[in-house]
Amino acid sequence: MRKTVILGVLLSAMQFTGSAQTSLSNTEAAKVFAENAFHLSEVMLHDVANPPAASRFYAYAMLGAYYIASTSGSDIPQIGPNFKVNPGVHATYSAKGFDLTFAATYAMLEVGKKIMPSGYLLKTNQEQLETQFKEQYKLSSRSVEANKKYAIEIADQIIRYAKSDGYNKLSTYTRYTPSKEEGRWYPTPPEYMSAIEPQWKTIRPFFLESYDQFVPTAPAPFSLDTASSFFKQTMEVYDVVKNLTPGQKLIASFWDCNPFAVTYSGHMAIGLKKISPGGHWMGITGIACEKADIPFDSTIFVHAMVGTTLHDAFISCWDEKYRSDRIRPETMINKYIDSEWRPILQTPPFPEYTSGHSVVSAASSVVLTTLLGDNFAFRDDSEVYFGLPERDFNSFYEAAAEAAISRLYGGIHYRDACDEGVKQGRAVGTNSINKVLKPASKGTN
Repeated sequence: MRKTVILGVLLSAMQFTGSAQTSLSNTEAAKVFAENAFHLSEVMLHDVANPPAASRFYAYAMLGAYYIASTSGSDIPQIGPNFKVNPGVHATYSAKGFDLTFAATYAMLEVGKKIMPSGYLLKTNQEQLETQFKEQYKLSSRSVEANKKYAIEIADQIIRYAKSDGYNKLSTYTRYTPSKEEGRWYPTPPEYMSAIEPQWKTIRPFFLESYDQFVPTAPAPFSLDTASSFFKQTMEVYDVVKNLTPGQKLIASFWDCNPFAVTYSGHMAIGLKKISPGGHWMGITGIACEKADIPFDSTIFVHAMVGTTLHDAFISCWDEKYRSDRIRPETMINKYIDSEWRPILQTPPFPEYTSGHSVVSAASSVVLTTLLGDNFAFRDDSEVYFGLPERDFNSFYEAAAEAAISRLYGGIHYRDACDEGVKQGRAVGTNSINKVLKPASKGTN
């Protein structure tokens, strides 16, 4: 196992060992960080944050931690100069008794507290973090307060940066109305929810030059001709779901990640708490960094790269979803083939092409493979909290491939949405890595 983060094939000889200023071991620090990152997910579960919005929250929270490291003397790569808009974050305060693990984790929670609707819930986690570092790691009360001041200064700059990304303008756009044209997306049972985030492409990306930088190949056109690609793909979904093996059902459930899923008890709809696709991959990132035993500032860097890439991946994917506006398998099959057929996963409330999980999983796998190495075996326990067993993977690419095909097993995507989604995601992930590898040209931080 490599002990340092390796930035790409071209720089394989240039390793950075980090300069983490913390009393914790690499593994201890990574564990503390991952546990608190999950508290972000808990708030998103509480708020039923939709997948694109969740990715945005993760991205900015991870940037809060990242800028604690980058402004405190760490030699991790600078990513801000390669963003579409440089945050220009800087520190004017130097904390006495500085502890990177505490300050970075506190800043992550502080950004989450201020950016999410129910972020105030994270105050309890911040207080628990303070107690933990005072009692377990013997950080003095004076040092804790100094580190908090430093973390809040950085977090406030991240929040100001986030406020200019277009998120607050989403509610001003004309309400999306489903097309009545044959073959277009239409709300699906059981809730028939309105389309989620049809204007997400207007949100400012991090590494992407524009929302349509990586437009995928057009989907197979709608057709009722039994010899057409579209109809054949429809029948594939229909037949696969009717003949799923126990293993395929488990794969579909493991990667479901649908925060909108509901079940019914009589006439009462009960929401099923499920992590978002972005949350699942942030969980994998924490698992991998802890296993890799890399310097803690490198752990922060990896999280920031995955978080910001997830954000870009959703922007790219959502642009295509509302461009192609393709009908979901459930709607197509119920209307033209079998009115009683149901997918084993609930169909999420937005157009079908491309598969969001395929895009974000592929993008994340590119970043993680580049930074932590290929053939990085890990045990994914991200879904244990939700009652699902652990799964073992031999690489990030293997996990991403399984996430992609899970959408076909679940009955919510056609094959081309999965395959082309993987290509789209890899392009997004490669773009993020390439932006970081090239020399900075827009200043520092």
